[in-house]
Amino acid sequence: MNSRRDFLKASGALAIGSMLLPDFARAAKYGKAVKDVGVQLYTVRNEMLTDNIGTLKKLASLGYKEIESAGSEKGNYYGLKPSEIKKITRDLGMNLRSGHVHFDDKWQQTIDDAGEAGQQYVIVSSMPTRGQTADNYKSVAESFNKAGEACKKSNLLFGYHNHDFEFEKENGKILYDVLVENTNPEFVNLEMDLGWVVVTGNDPLSYFAKYPGRFPLWHLKDMNMAEKHSTEFGKGGLDIKKMLQSAKKAGMKYFFVEQEEYASTPFESLEYNYKYLNDLKA
Repeated sequence: MNSRRDFLKASGALAIGSMLLPDFARAAKYGKAVKDVGVQLYTVRNEMLTDNIGTLKKLASLGYKEIESAGSEKGNYYGLKPSEIKKITRDLGMNLRSGHVHFDDKWQQTIDDAGEAGQQYVIVSSMPTRGQTADNYKSVAESFNKAGEACKKSNLLFGYHNHDFEFEKENGKILYDVLVENTNPEFVNLEMDLGWVVVTGNDPLSYFAKYPGRFPLWHLKDMNMAEKHSTEFGKGGLDIKKMLQSAKKAGMKYFFVEQEEYASTPFESLEYNYKYLNDLKA
């Protein structure tokens, strides 16, 4: 590894080597605007239920490019058919990259719908069973491995999104670690919600170092540490720039801005967050 670094320096190719970094990692490191910013549609959940097409148009106008859907009372696509949301997002210059789903007896239909929608990732949004024991997490991990294998056969990537409760411990062992260590990286991707990690007193960077390359998706979420709820970027306890600079170590390919609580309105918060990322300079 040292010889490679010495070679790059000697050949003057260090700048070229930086092209291997994701756009957002290069942006945070070298002072360029962050590109291909994603958004989790739960941020605008009410707006999607009342005006799904208008809301997607508004997100596009704000500059968001990558979309992650979420389950709602009108289904996984807020009342739109999988083929409809695929066409709408593409016509707007966006990618429906991922979707949060429930892990239930309709799993095959969920996979089929995701394929029709043109998604790349299918992400289970929360623990299917809430037994806070290592044995339960091992059992869930086994189920996830099988689900991920089924997704792979359908040209989809399976993953899991954390909240805060996964960082509880049993006999000194963090339950999230049990899940990570018992899932097969070939079949199970991890979407790290950075906000929930920091609010539990843990450091995402330590997880990137411990399990490098396991976190291709992120929820980029700042947190009010006192109130333990989400807030606009730069107003909470998450070091946004440091996170983005660690994208390569994490294996991060896409991130989605998510915010559940707002200073004013969801769109104003999303506009603020997008500008924050655009202005982020090293």
